[in-house]
Amino acid sequence: MKPPLFWYKPRSLRALMLQPLAALYARATAARVKKRPDYRAKVPVICVGNINAGGTGKTPTTIALCQRLTEQGFAVHVVSRGYGGSLEGPVAVDPRTHDADQVGDEPLLLAAFAPTHVAKDRAAGVQAAERAGADVILLDDGFQNPSVHKDLNLVVVDAVKGFGNGRVLPAGPLREPAAVGLARADALLVIGPKHARDRFQPDLPATCPRLNGQLDPLPTGMPLDGLPVLAFAGIGHPEKFFATLKAMGANVVRGEALDDHQPLTDTLLNRLEVEAKARGLHMVTTEKDAVRLPATFRTKVTTIPVRLMVEDWDPLDTKIAALLRRRD
Repeated sequence: MKPPLFWYKPRSLRALMLQPLAALYARATAARVKKRPDYRAKVPVICVGNINAGGTGKTPTTIALCQRLTEQGFAVHVVSRGYGGSLEGPVAVDPRTHDADQVGDEPLLLAAFAPTHVAKDRAAGVQAAERAGADVILLDDGFQNPSVHKDLNLVVVDAVKGFGNGRVLPAGPLREPAAVGLARADALLVIGPKHARDRFQPDLPATCPRLNGQLDPLPTGMPLDGLPVLAFAGIGHPEKFFATLKAMGANVVRGEALDDHQPLTDTLLNRLEVEAKARGLHMVTTEKDAVRLPATFRTKVTTIPVRLMVEDWDPLDTKIAALLRRRD
């Protein structure tokens, strides 16, 4: 489902009409968050979450933290709900035997960087990661889920979209009021181009430092400068991917914006392939979409991986180091 445009308009009659429902949603979230956690792990649990519904950059952030903590010598495991996957879990993701229909696209991608466990019951997933030898557990999403105690909450927000119109679902894009969520956050990571980061200036508690980052594409081995492409993306905000391609010099003749996690059916892929051949275009997609492609189709599409670059990790490094010392 694509987010409605009125979520990002400061004044909207539709948002105003939906405000009573938004108030009920916010009240339900507040009641859920106040619940005592069902489980407290014996190792540190770091939650990478958001206040917005939809894509904010959690997966690249989790990848970056996996790499950073692994380089420091920690056995890092990831626990994910496995959105879009059919398996209840807990199950350890194996890219050789699992596909996106079973475990979801994001866990398949994360499994390339750290042992990843999928579980609809997050507490069961955390326990599975402990049994598997985790020193540190990264909880992918779940900021508003009370089932597991989180030792540190990192909230991720897209600088361009910000907190939208500031309203809660369904009147706006937020899972809870921004001020309420930020009061529980240990750090805020703002991801986007510098001009958008400079413009986005939310009020933060003194205990919640701000980090700034952006997603940079990795070299693909194929020169994109001037290359005519048909781009397709099923992520939270496909337009960001199309903008990245243009910044890399590609001639984006057409961009197919899919729903987040949308299944890549044979009908859809055949249509894209026929169009690309007829118009002399190269098919290009995101790393997250590529893991959902059938193996026989992947060679026909160029994948553009992106990695998170953070200006200054120190505020978060300091908090994580203190957490790890406390839990030793």
